Amino acid sequence: MDAPIKDSKDQAKGFAIVVQPDEGESWWQPVPANGYTEVRVSRRNDPRVTKFSHGIQVVAPGCYVRDHSHEANEEILFFFEGEGKVVIDGADEYPVRAGTTVFVGPHRRHTFINSGDKPLKFAWVLMPGGLEDFFQGIGRPRTAGTPAPAPFARPNNVLEIERKTVFAPPPKKPVNT
Repeated sequence: MDAPIKDSKDQAKGFAIVVQPDEGESWWQPVPANGYTEVRVSRRNDPRVTKFSHGIQVVAPGCYVRDHSHEANEEILFFFEGEGKVVIDGADEYPVRAGTTVFVGPHRRHTFINSGDKPLKFAWVLMPGGLEDFFQGIGRPRTAGTPAPAPFARPNNVLEIERKTVFAPPPKKPVNT
């Protein structure tokens, strides 16, 4: 994964990481997303990675990444296969297909919906990182090439996992008066 340093002059340039397909840590995801995620670059590859984490996510047909926001993180997503839509702040809907890029800043609620009949695949970059901890906390370890498990529920302590990772608290429901 770590690209070799060629000589002592290269050490001043920093470091490089090369991750081939299916080399990153990967977890099957629970409902409603199903599918899986693979973390490609994060502090787990190398502690020198400090400003972001990056990976891919695959959302099964008819499934979705539930509505959420990040308290202090910016996120860039690049959709490279499938079709669906992104919903921002519960109201603004935009189609996504191969080639679509989405940016969401802190506290912007967003969800990704696979409306196609094939997996919806996208690459994500979260700045600062930490999404990998959430995926591990709610998912099940995945080995490339193994069949997907039957859909499974999110853990009972999902809100605690969210609080400990990169998610903003869910919006408060209005009190009926």
